[in-house]
Amino acid sequence: MSGGSSPIRVLAVDDHPLVREGIAGLIGVQADMTVVAQAGNGREAIQQFRTHRPDVTLMDLQMPEMNGLDALLAIRTEFPEARVVVLTTYEGDVQILRALKAGAQGYLLKNTLHSELLSTIRGVHAGRKGLSPEVSHQIAEHAGDDALTPAEIAVLRLIAGGNANKEIADQLGVTEDTVKGRVKSILSKLDANDRTHAAVIGVKRGIIEL
Repeated sequence: MSGGSSPIRVLAVDDHPLVREGIAGLIGVQADMTVVAQAGNGREAIQQFRTHRPDVTLMDLQMPEMNGLDALLAIRTEFPEARVVVLTTYEGDVQILRALKAGAQGYLLKNTLHSELLSTIRGVHAGRKGLSPEVSHQIAEHAGDDALTPAEIAVLRLIAGGNANKEIADQLGVTEDTVKGRVKSILSKLDANDRTHAAVIGVKRGIIEL
């Protein structure tokens, strides 16, 4: 690092104080970066971003009041140059793609090695994308899959809620045959053995949330 450059200013967003403290401790001993602010939910993240204009934001996805994806969208809408790295325990490919489409420059799992987090912050600050190997693998594994349609996702969500076909048909205002057709398509697209397996895959891949 050249002597005159200022450190990378980081905003740490996570609803667990221990995680934020861990990140702050890790970054605090680096000569080329510093944590300028912390936030515990999406709303706080937007406020802190406006106040501090950090170079790189580390964003958790699952948070109370406002989740990380909504906060990411709001920040990127107001500040298109914002550089955000999603830091999460969720490795579902649909969730990952959603975050990347929303403008995230990086996506790391929380079990990531510390060195990987630091190198990703530096890389994203320099304008590169940062995806951990597991995340790249998840995206590649399902790259050729047929995506579920919004109608199929609605059915899958109700399956996960424990509803039978007739109940799903009543709730969505369609015939039971239509529901059966969608269930068949869902099982085929997700390569699932049965309805329960489909719901498990849907949650794991981030297609639906329970």
